[in-house]
Amino acid sequence: MLSNEVFLMLFFAQQAPDPDAGGGLMRLALPVLVIGFMFYFMLIRPERQKQNRHKQMLENLKKNDRIVTAGGIKGVVSSVNRDQQEVTITVDESTGTKIRINISSIAGGEEDSASGQGGQK
Repeated sequence: MLSNEVFLMLFFAQQAPDPDAGGGLMRLALPVLVIGFMFYFMLIRPERQKQNRHKQMLENLKKNDRIVTAGGIKGVVSSVNRDQQEVTITVDESTGTKIRINISSIAGGEEDSASGQGGQK
């Protein structure tokens, strides 16, 4: 019977909080901030830089540039019509086959795709 009373006293006993147990918010906020910075610098910032480079490439597009479309068609720019957002590309120089495509369907320059393939081995 005495052991039950001792057990109950220990069970219901309240300890005083440690004086240096404060700072709970800082302990939680610091790892969240570190993860947030890592997320920004490893994912968001590189993607924005890639989008800016692609946008700059589309703005500087001119005749005789080699491009690759999103569908994988490679060609040489014959003309650029910025008013209608169209580009005419020559896909076969021997027959003079030309295709009109939207500027938004250009994935990149041909040298960009070649360097991207070599780097992913």
